[in-house]
Amino acid sequence: MSRLPRAQEYLKTGFNAEAASAARFRALAARAEREGRPNVARRLRDLAAEKDALALVQYEAAEAIREPHEDLSATVAAAVAEERYENDALYPRMIREVDAETAGVLRGVVSRQQEHAQRLTALLDALASSPGDVSA
Repeated sequence: MSRLPRAQEYLKTGFNAEAASAARFRALAARAEREGRPNVARRLRDLAAEKDALALVQYEAAEAIREPHEDLSATVAAAVAEERYENDALYPRMIREVDAETAGVLRGVVSRQQEHAQRLTALLDALASSPGDVSA
């Protein structure tokens, strides 16, 4: 049984669904742009923005349920741990189990993911040394 309250679990599931849908619409918009269909692309980007807004509403509601409320540093630390899991376990396993072409795509993702992990770690360090906002 899940350790999360059902409401929080459902809100996080909804967040993931809306975020994935928004990403899919942005990908379709990019394809429409490449195909010379700017109006289709614009409509798809508008839908993606609306999906992002729905995802944000659910994310914020799920965060409001959390007890005790975590500070921003703890949330960023969790994001660092997630990036490391993806880089060290998730993507390497997938790369081993797919064809060479797909593995190449996933290796490119891992390369970018490693950059994300470094940026998040730097942000976490900056948060630890600053009582307020961090420098740009």
